[in-house]
Amino acid sequence: MLMNVLLAFIPLSLLLEYVFHSPPLWVFATATIAIIPLADWLRKATEQVAARAGQTIGGLLNVTFGNLAELIIAIFVLLGGNTAVVKAQITGSIIGNALLGLGLAILIGSFGRARQKFSGANAGQLNSMLFLVVVALLLPALFDYTERLPGFAAASEAARNNLDEYLSLGVAVVLIAVYALNLVYTLVTHKDVFASEEGEEEHSGPLWPVWQAAAVLVGATALIAFESEMLSGALEATSTTLGLSPFFLGIIVLAVVGNFAEYIAGSYFARQGKTGLAINIAVGATIQVALFTAPLLVLISYAIGKPMNLVFSSPLELVAIVAVALIVTTVTKDGEATWFEGVLLITVYLLLGLAFYFVTPKVESALPTLPPPLAAASAPFAAL
Repeated sequence: MLMNVLLAFIPLSLLLEYVFHSPPLWVFATATIAIIPLADWLRKATEQVAARAGQTIGGLLNVTFGNLAELIIAIFVLLGGNTAVVKAQITGSIIGNALLGLGLAILIGSFGRARQKFSGANAGQLNSMLFLVVVALLLPALFDYTERLPGFAAASEAARNNLDEYLSLGVAVVLIAVYALNLVYTLVTHKDVFASEEGEEEHSGPLWPVWQAAAVLVGATALIAFESEMLSGALEATSTTLGLSPFFLGIIVLAVVGNFAEYIAGSYFARQGKTGLAINIAVGATIQVALFTAPLLVLISYAIGKPMNLVFSSPLELVAIVAVALIVTTVTKDGEATWFEGVLLITVYLLLGLAFYFVTPKVESALPTLPPPLAAASAPFAAL
């Protein structure tokens, strides 16, 4: 019901932008709220299509469209040249899904229950992937730091940027390949291991006609793109008006907006006693962001001539990513959860949010220098 009420912000945001020419703050706020119900409808349509397509194809569809709202927002922010904000959004999605999303699900699911039980095998697989996330995202930052040391320093800043870009592209390709193999592992070759958890994902309620599901998918995607363009255009002015850094807006506001529908879904299933499914949604979305969405954004950034690497230069972001893997593993390793563990996850998120609120990140004054081969490859797209 609430999501349907929030749909009213779609025409409101359009009126404020194109009719009343309102201040950017109002456009940003209404566009942000409008994306939330659109992301939820996108999720519903994906589930409808997946229910008809079978388990394997359905799983692939959920992967493809699961973070589509977040991906669209990030692409429009990239088009504006705000690569630091996109990286912040990636970090925010990782900590938001695993800490805020999972914490809310466990807390809400614990009402009236002393303990919630779930598959330890499935949780173990997800936790292993989380530590891969830590390695994958720490490596480019450590490489960049190493190149700054006296004994390893590159010849120039431009040369170091080139090395960061080459490494980021290589890491992006490897991560996408590993994520694809993980899908094959969980959906094809070893699907019996996760059968008990996957069985919880059976669709309930009447199925939509195919045309209706397809129409909602296309319509929600188009509207999210439209709202994301307005949101991106108002980002800088909004940060100035509120006295907040674009970095904070990316890591908290944009990340929460892009994943809000998943928070609602995870909490709903946990309330129904399907804690394993809630963990799949929260932690699985975290893994998808790090191993699929972020690498895909790196490849897209070069295609559109707005290059972005995977170097997270803020130590605070790196600490947050490591903290996610450690605390989620600690909470889920025994195959059961209590309400206080949900509180612990939310507390860590709030503490990180406070730190990100007060941090003053360096503003990137220029985009990194492209090496000649990449510059030539992306030149045709730069004019788009």
